[in-house]
Amino acid sequence: MRIDTYNAVASLYKMNQPRKANNAYGASAYSKDEVSISRAGKDFQLARQAVANASDVREDKVAALKQQIESGNYNVKPEDFASKLLEKYNAVGAF
Repeated sequence: MRIDTYNAVASLYKMNQPRKANNAYGASAYSKDEVSISRAGKDFQLARQAVANASDVREDKVAALKQQIESGNYNVKPEDFASKLLEKYNAVGAF
């Protein structure tokens, strides 16, 4: 490829001259960008914060179990304990 041919083509398309950006809205070329969050996005953010602030512990269940244990009425069937233990063991991926 010849370099002088490239220069001729570039001059046809005026590629060597800086261009101004065309703005379809008539605003200045240096206007600021804006971001707007939709109502659904705001609702999602609010729900996410509520979940993050919520406790992972269900206090009502814990209180009921504590009361059963303290009163001596909490009984666990050995079969239930064994099945849950095996379920957890298999879920971990022990081979």
